[in-house]
Amino acid sequence: MPQRSNSHDIAVNQSASSIPGLVFGARRAIFLDRDGVINQNRPDHVKSWSEFVFETNVLPALARLASLHLPIIVITNQACIGRGLVGQEVVEDIHRRMVVAVEKAGGRIDHVLYCPHHPSEECACRKPKPGMLLEAAQRWNLDLSRSFLVGDAITDIQAGWAVGCNTVLVKSGRGAQQWAALQQGELQQQGGHPGDIVFNVAEGLGAAAYWITQQLAYEQLEYALHQAVPQLAIEA
Repeated sequence: MPQRSNSHDIAVNQSASSIPGLVFGARRAIFLDRDGVINQNRPDHVKSWSEFVFETNVLPALARLASLHLPIIVITNQACIGRGLVGQEVVEDIHRRMVVAVEKAGGRIDHVLYCPHHPSEECACRKPKPGMLLEAAQRWNLDLSRSFLVGDAITDIQAGWAVGCNTVLVKSGRGAQQWAALQQGELQQQGGHPGDIVFNVAEGLGAAAYWITQQLAYEQLEYALHQAVPQLAIEA
């Protein structure tokens, strides 16, 4: 069966092109899943803005990430559209309201990509397939192997791992349950055994944002030392 790859998007940050995203020669980004990372999961899907509830401490975490001057891109499966539970225009309205709320709290979301398809459609954009990441990389000219991805499901981690992202599984949303099941061998990662994919684990987006900040700080220090060593050798 041919795979559909038509993800949908909202370019919510009109000044996004001014965000450099360049760190030591690589244009990178921070990718975030939506449900379970930014807002609370619902078993019946988030079908309106009134059902959208931010996860604890997410808004300060997004403000921290905004200070890193990297593009922040949401990639989310929204099968509620394919299942006929909600229209595309409702999902896009939720995303616009989400972005406004984040900006009011000092944060930023630059782009939202979502897969509207039913799982049975076997599209190329629904995670764990990396279609949305590849599309974002093309639009933003990204080096995915230097980018970060935060999700609350193994399918998020698989999508990031498929293109070389530095991945973080958060224990908010479905994360704690999936992490426990994975440790007990009850949840197998598609395409391999649980040990085949290496990823980081954090309590929530706040902890993930701190880890990303630390990783960039370590790289900055390493880069500064690398630049200083030749200069010291010349002076000696």
